[in-house]
Amino acid sequence: MAVPTEIRKRAIALLEQLPRESLVKAVEFLEALSHEALQVSETPNPQISEAALLQIIQHRLSPEEQDRLAYLRQQNEIGVIRDTEHQELLMYVERVEQQDAERAEALIKLAQLRQTDLKVLINEFLPKHSNIA
Repeated sequence: MAVPTEIRKRAIALLEQLPRESLVKAVEFLEALSHEALQVSETPNPQISEAALLQIIQHRLSPEEQDRLAYLRQQNEIGVIRDTEHQELLMYVERVEQQDAERAEALIKLAQLRQTDLKVLINEFLPKHSNIA
């Protein structure tokens, strides 16, 4: 079996070869794997668990992905979106919804871990505006 560094390099090389549509799916897949690994590796150590939960809570789309999503939403709203763009928009929406669900779960777990009210954490971590991605 290849050493982890070689495997990572191979994975990065494969990701760089993917077209945009496939890249979005690949990132979603990697995020799902990462989330599963996080669930498996959770330990009773509160510092590790809290750090992992904070990472999930604070994860957002990259600025480039946010720009692309905004563009696709605009194209959809004015009715000039192409079929491929619409499929890409749907993938982004699904991805953001999945991240929101994971964020909510992480907030609940963090509230339990800190023994604090969930509303306190929501006010602390979630943006005040509603157009988040």
